[in-house]
Amino acid sequence: MDTIQINDKRFKVSITEDRILREVKRVADQINRDYEGQEPVFLAVLNGSFIFASDLLRAISLPCEISFVKLASYQGVSTTGKIRELIGLNVDITGRPVIVVEDIVDTGLTMAHLLETLRAQRPGSLEVCTLLMKPDKLEVALDVKYCCLQIPNDFIVGYGLDYDGKGRNTRDIYTLA
Repeated sequence: MDTIQINDKRFKVSITEDRILREVKRVADQINRDYEGQEPVFLAVLNGSFIFASDLLRAISLPCEISFVKLASYQGVSTTGKIRELIGLNVDITGRPVIVVEDIVDTGLTMAHLLETLRAQRPGSLEVCTLLMKPDKLEVALDVKYCCLQIPNDFIVGYGLDYDGKGRNTRDIYTLA
């Protein structure tokens, strides 16, 4: 579909599934090389990263674990600026390599909050892997080692990202039409 309607908004294809999967494979290959001989813990941030995390982990050839945390800072099409931790970590990461898997980094505030929380648990290493990044919207200094795609400051849906809870199940990523 070239366009979709979600609630009161119309969206058009911005990034195709083929391109997304090529970039996911590229990043997975890099992680496989960087963590050879190690057993990283992938920490997927729900809800948005679930599809990305699934595709990423299927391309990871390393022995690894995955766990989930849920943070929220969005409402509708804009960030609230207030981060609420909803579900905590349930695996011991002390001394272990940890890769946080996120759907999108825009202001960086949510990720900075999460990284601060995780550092207190003394992981062996801590890196960020994001599907999408909006470099022009960053409000904090953030080192994102693994990034599939950089995008402009547009509101997007699809491939796990939502608009008021809808649109996560599309294969492509859409932007406002």
